[in-house]
Amino acid sequence: MELSVVIPVFNEEENVLPMYNRLKQVLNEITDEHEILFVDDGSKDLTVDQVMFIRERDDKVKLVSFSRNFGHEMANSAGFRNASGEAVVIIDGDLQDPPELIAEMYKKYKEGFDVVYAKRRKRDKETFLKKFTSKTFYRVMRFMSYVELPLDTGDFRLLSRRVVDELNKMDEHNRFFRGLTHWVGFNVTYVEYDRHGRHAGETKYNYFKLMRLAVDAILSFSYKPLKIFSVVGVTTSLFSFLFMLFWIFFKIFTDKPIEGWTSTITVILFFFGILMLQISILGEYIARIYEEVKQRPLYIISRQEGVHQKEENFEKK
Repeated sequence: MELSVVIPVFNEEENVLPMYNRLKQVLNEITDEHEILFVDDGSKDLTVDQVMFIRERDDKVKLVSFSRNFGHEMANSAGFRNASGEAVVIIDGDLQDPPELIAEMYKKYKEGFDVVYAKRRKRDKETFLKKFTSKTFYRVMRFMSYVELPLDTGDFRLLSRRVVDELNKMDEHNRFFRGLTHWVGFNVTYVEYDRHGRHAGETKYNYFKLMRLAVDAILSFSYKPLKIFSVVGVTTSLFSFLFMLFWIFFKIFTDKPIEGWTSTITVILFFFGILMLQISILGEYIARIYEEVKQRPLYIISRQEGVHQKEENFEKK
């Protein structure tokens, strides 16, 4: 198989058919050796029925459906483990990312690049707050991470088979796919595009989920939060020690009564707040260790159509 396209979907019944129609036209122009793999992340609507309706007319359309919602990152992982193409494209099913850009990505792949990511020039129909938080996240991530991540990108990208094989070796639960594709290395380039609004439906990522993704991304690719709070801890301890010496000196060498209980309590609460924040950061890392040592499967598949038990073969390896 020359080219696979992986499409994670969750409650996207209105977008499946329009996505297929635009994508199929692009793929037919690139190569006849292609497949379209929809990964259903536990949808509650008619998403699976829409995929099966298309599959009855095109056997190059395939389906992997989860037993419940395991999350977008797990859907990405299942797609890569079941895709058979020498090049694999990951694209969301809401048509915010134009399928027509795959042709340009494929040209870059033929030039010898292993990772071709799509970089956004602008984002249509998104609020100022969404754009601001997105830009802030990427810049904070670049500062925090030991892996250099490009700014203003999403999951939309093409990966060569050797990159996909390396990703498939990873079993970590707290995944940040965009970071992992750059962590593995190889030859990387990008193409630029303008991101459009959703074709239909509503976004599945609210601000809480985006915040959770941001925390997972930073903690998966950086130890700087621990280092930063180590410095903060030393600094506050030194300040507390000097503050203590000041009050000892004040009590011994002056006859003035010690005043300022309000300021004292304020300082105490401030330092306890710093301490609690340090403990919570440490707890996040420990929670991730706990999640990994349980060694539960990343996801559970309830239905496969057109995919010939690649999951079992993968596990045996």
